[in-house]
Amino acid sequence: MRFRDAVRVLFVGIVVASSFVVASGYMSAEASSSSADGRPTFDAAPRDGITVVATDSNTWMGKAGDGPRARAELVAFAPDGSVMYYNDTHTRYWDVDPVKGTETTVEYVAADHLNASECHATEPCTRNVVERVNLTTGEVTRLYGRITPGKHSTRWHDADRVDEDSIAIADIAQDRVYVVNTTSGLIEWEWDAQSDYSTASGGPYPEDWTHLNDVEVLADGTIMASLRNQDQVVFLDRETGLVENRTLGEDGAHDIIYEQHNPDYINSSNGGPAVLVGDSENNRVVEYQREEGEWVRSWTWQDARMQWPRDADRMPNGHTLITDSNGNRVFEINEEGEVVWSVDVAFPYESERLNTGDESSGGPSAAEANLGEASGGGDGNGEGSAGESGGQVVADREETGLLDRAWAVVRGLLPGRTANGLMYVTPVWMGGPEVLALGAIVLTLLVWLVCEAYWSSWSASVHKPVSLSRRK
Repeated sequence: MRFRDAVRVLFVGIVVASSFVVASGYMSAEASSSSADGRPTFDAAPRDGITVVATDSNTWMGKAGDGPRARAELVAFAPDGSVMYYNDTHTRYWDVDPVKGTETTVEYVAADHLNASECHATEPCTRNVVERVNLTTGEVTRLYGRITPGKHSTRWHDADRVDEDSIAIADIAQDRVYVVNTTSGLIEWEWDAQSDYSTASGGPYPEDWTHLNDVEVLADGTIMASLRNQDQVVFLDRETGLVENRTLGEDGAHDIIYEQHNPDYINSSNGGPAVLVGDSENNRVVEYQREEGEWVRSWTWQDARMQWPRDADRMPNGHTLITDSNGNRVFEINEEGEVVWSVDVAFPYESERLNTGDESSGGPSAAEANLGEASGGGDGNGEGSAGESGGQVVADREETGLLDRAWAVVRGLLPGRTANGLMYVTPVWMGGPEVLALGAIVLTLLVWLVCEAYWSSWSASVHKPVSLSRRK
């Protein structure tokens, strides 16, 4: 066999094998994604307690006319693993919190994309709502809502209960946190990020400056908020404003946290002060312990599949419930960092295990539960400054396939936002292996084309016909 033919056979083999990986991923998703009524199907194992999941979007095709990634859902899994509640009436679902004093009632934040005519404007807009639902009866009550311009960086991602009458809103649209009385509709307090931050920080102003994506009201009344684009978790005193010496992270210091989501505060009675956070662009979950006025990284978890995690809740038993958005799963790990429960859910944003406390309020800190030592990762003593790892779990499970590991290597070579941005724009059924296989197909075809062009030009120059002419 000639050298060229051998190379062509190699190219064909790579394309066929890679196409098989992509096709298998698509067919597997098609076979298991929808029931007869068009709703997604889920394969959740039994687990103590009800698990509620809010998804940013769940299918590539979406609802008719809405385009890619336009369908989202709020789904609750019963202890036996069955779906006890399902709703996909909103365009996006974000935060979900248990309602204190109830067994099966939650409050959530959702968004609806409206066209220009619905907005009575020349451009599309978004209706942001905070609603309450009884998962048993299905009764839904709207508590509060506002319309913001555009569709993207104006959608609220979080709200948190202050008291029976008031809620705190993480207002991405206006880069602020505010407390509103849901009975009167009046704003009782607000903090504008411009009062403490320059518009030169974070993202582009005004399009997506802070991307303020989370708010949590602490037991002492302090409000913790996440400025995603400033890579910071801040603490706000309702009398004096920003508490400067408590800020976790630094703009551009990506080794600490990098465009994080859903930070949870663990108080002193549970081994804190500590903050557990989805370190999204670093593709990991981290926890920081407050020691002598400094934030010290005390725990880290990631595995080969993890891609853009956006929520982690510490439960009373020391387990951690993780929402892995581009990994398309919600899963629970034990104190040793082993996955003990998992369900595949397309593009989830946040999850909550009911009756374990709101967010991570009912669980111990990593230091209190000795998670670093139990995992066998890192030194487990929590020493070091912010950006240095204490207890660290980097899962390397037997079930992780060769392509998963290959993708983990490729992902590690790419900047965090590049890899996660790639996963965000690809169809939701495509995981890391499928993206890697598709890249192999494109690269192989390009190289093959170049080779064929080179071989063709080389042959033409060698076999150029001789021109004969008769002398006069």
